[in-house]
Amino acid sequence: MSDIRLIVGLGNPGPEYQNTRHNAGAMFVESLASKFNCPLKFESKFFGYTGRFTLHGQDIRLLIPTTFMNKSGQAVGALANFYKIDYTQLLVAFDELDFEPGIAKFKVGGSSTQNGIRDIVAKLANQREFLRLRIGIGHPGHKGKVTGHVLGKASQAEQEKIDAAIDEAIRCTEILIEKDLVTATQRLHSFKAE
Repeated sequence: MSDIRLIVGLGNPGPEYQNTRHNAGAMFVESLASKFNCPLKFESKFFGYTGRFTLHGQDIRLLIPTTFMNKSGQAVGALANFYKIDYTQLLVAFDELDFEPGIAKFKVGGSSTQNGIRDIVAKLANQREFLRLRIGIGHPGHKGKVTGHVLGKASQAEQEKIDAAIDEAIRCTEILIEKDLVTATQRLHSFKAE
């Protein structure tokens, strides 16, 4: 069994950002909460929406920060410190430009150009070796178009692929909790929504 205790979904707050590509991580946690009947409620001391449920005997907390993406570490740090959750017990889901819609992958540690991940690393005393779930949103093809792309909504066809990848990532997160990262990774990395 893996020892994941906190699953975080990154995004930007407010109705204008809801269902944008940049909120793929938040979509993942919302879907997870829905599947396990785990209501999310706002807690100001954690700067976000939180919930708690049990999966395969494991006590798991969910968090969607309500800070902007580049301040995500404020929420993660507050909750992890309060509940004594170690960085090795953390899974953070976020959007990934380098993957096409329909692809999601686990990764432990490494660097990231994603602003939310950078802020979390900074707030966790530069600990990078936490588990990440990267949800593909595709690249617009030119770096000058990236901001508009990530803050825009996907086409219906692309959103269906993103949703399918999120569904598969939820199944693989269950495998991760029940079994181990290797088994979960093998399944998730072989998936591609058509």
